[in-house]
Amino acid sequence: MRIAILTPTFSYYSGIDRVVELQAQEYAKKGDKVTVFALEATLKPKVFKLEVLGMPKNLFLQRIYRLLFFLDIKKIKNATEKLKEYNMVISHFYPMNWIAYYAKKRYAIKYIYYNHGIGYSELFENVFDKIYLKLFAFLNRLSLKNVDSAISISKFMQSELKKETGLNSKVIYNKIDKKRFRRGINGSKIRKMLGIKNNEKLMLFVGRLSPHKNVHTLLKIIDNVNEKMPNAKLLIIGKPTFPNYYKKIKKLANKNVIFKEFVDDKELPYYYAACDLYVTASLWEGFNLTIAEAQACGKKVVAFDVCSHPEVVKNGVLIKPNNIDEFANAIIRLLK
Repeated sequence: MRIAILTPTFSYYSGIDRVVELQAQEYAKKGDKVTVFALEATLKPKVFKLEVLGMPKNLFLQRIYRLLFFLDIKKIKNATEKLKEYNMVISHFYPMNWIAYYAKKRYAIKYIYYNHGIGYSELFENVFDKIYLKLFAFLNRLSLKNVDSAISISKFMQSELKKETGLNSKVIYNKIDKKRFRRGINGSKIRKMLGIKNNEKLMLFVGRLSPHKNVHTLLKIIDNVNEKMPNAKLLIIGKPTFPNYYKKIKKLANKNVIFKEFVDDKELPYYYAACDLYVTASLWEGFNLTIAEAQACGKKVVAFDVCSHPEVVKNGVLIKPNNIDEFANAIIRLLK
């Protein structure tokens, strides 16, 4: 069977793309001919093909292009034409749904939507971001009009999709690479490289530096932790996809916070191994792959009790949303 898997960015930074990579590998191992179609890509496949369609390099222009992708008729037509001989197309995120939509419409190719969800617009402070996300969600719904079936990555996302579109979906939780993310990895080199002393505790957060990830609140929590545990440090690994937000959190961060904008994906398991605790103050997650990866590496987690977190957090503590003191106390208790 020939399978096309669509994702906007096939890169190390995206949890969605790590899911796509594993999915493509699994189909390829079964003997299917798999091609991943993306607007841009940094991941290099070994057992399946990759087609990069292209988009602007500028971050702001990328956001506009992705929102209004349906206007790029030529690119959609060319991509749809390439899918003519495929048996199934799986779209993981807007705007790639439009390619699947037209492949279904023109060539009756089976169209499966993989529902990772879209963050709530009210979690963003900037008016432009709020409007952008509302339009993004609206256009996403339009592109789902002719899906054959849908898969949601959590029960939370299953409920959200039903509420927003009326579509029923099957729940398939995101998988992680258990050969890479596992117990027993030695993180001592990472601690040494970061300058973490033996008597110091290290917390870790991995994710895009976006307002819905609520990193600004996490930094306030760390301030509270440091009042009682001045030897506790926080490492934040994430791509600053919102430049103004990144400037804001850099100003809020105290001297015990370390930022790394880029970590080689091959090295990521060693960073999980190096930490004493994984923390996230995110207020919206369709699944939260990094929590699953941290737990697979034997690390406990502290997170807010929101969205999919009750389904994903198996080894740690869930805190009532935005209860900073309770969150800080849970961190201190676990670090001790």
